Amino acid sequence: MTAMRDRFESALSFPRYLQTVRKNADLWRGVHERVRLPNDLVAAARSLPGRWRLLALSEDWCGDAVNILPVVSRLADLLPNVELRVLSRDENLDIMDAHLTSGRSRSIPVVILYDEDFRERDWWGPRPRELQRWVMTEGMKMESGPRYARTRRFYARDRGRAIVTEILAMIRAAALAGRTDG
Repeated sequence: MTAMRDRFESALSFPRYLQTVRKNADLWRGVHERVRLPNDLVAAARSLPGRWRLLALSEDWCGDAVNILPVVSRLADLLPNVELRVLSRDENLDIMDAHLTSGRSRSIPVVILYDEDFRERDWWGPRPRELQRWVMTEGMKMESGPRYARTRRFYARDRGRAIVTEILAMIRAAALAGRTDG
């Protein structure tokens, strides 16, 4: 657990990560500034017990990461018992390779959930389930430009609801499992 604690603590906070972003920097900052989480989800999140750490694997060129991580950051900002840190996927392939999409793809972002003792409890990514299903079926039949435009429309229309709902479900499941673990 000490090794993971050290890696987590050496990872960048989201504000520090934003300072390192080179590709799509204006988009990253713009999405982050516009994130507003639904009040009902924030209220539900505040009732979650335990202390949780979220470790995200990302790269600044990733269109999904630019739409997802600002939402996860805002969630962590609003919850005193949740902390988010960000690592480069390409500089942490050992962690990435333990969290492959469909067991084969280094798709990002990946958000890994650790408990207060830095035990991994679950992980999420690279997109909300509904969007991932679409991308892996109809989306893959499209050229990348139109596929990306439709993906961006999903994120804009959804406003982070799917992301927050799925991240909170992951934390809730880990919290409930923790009650029965010990």
